[in-house]
Amino acid sequence: MIVLDTHIWVWWVHGDPSLPDSTRALLASSEQTGLAVSAISCWEVAKLVEHGRLTLPCPVVDWLQQALAYPGVRLVELTPRICVESTQLPGEFHRDPADQIIVATARVLEAPLVTMDGKILEYQHVKHAPTNT
Repeated sequence: MIVLDTHIWVWWVHGDPSLPDSTRALLASSEQTGLAVSAISCWEVAKLVEHGRLTLPCPVVDWLQQALAYPGVRLVELTPRICVESTQLPGEFHRDPADQIIVATARVLEAPLVTMDGKILEYQHVKHAPTNT
């Protein structure tokens, strides 16, 4: 299983050219083992739409339902363990609560995180899946 950062999930669903071919291949090859999407990513997508930073081809609730039905996608609920882990991340990590929860999700699942977010990539206390090799 791999954990998808919100932008990776959105780019993958939209076929966005910002997603490297190698990452696309990684996602395709991971469908059998699972593509974990944190519940906080649903909130992030809704907030991006609310603030006009993301335009979807349908209402956000419909988009989420469709995107969560993609092959291999597994919604990871926000559990008490993930909540606590997000507040106790080792070392220095930035203060974005959604990123903290996504990183905590990957740590709790002991799964690599697929992201192109520089702040997360610099964080050494989470496994990273290759995004552009």
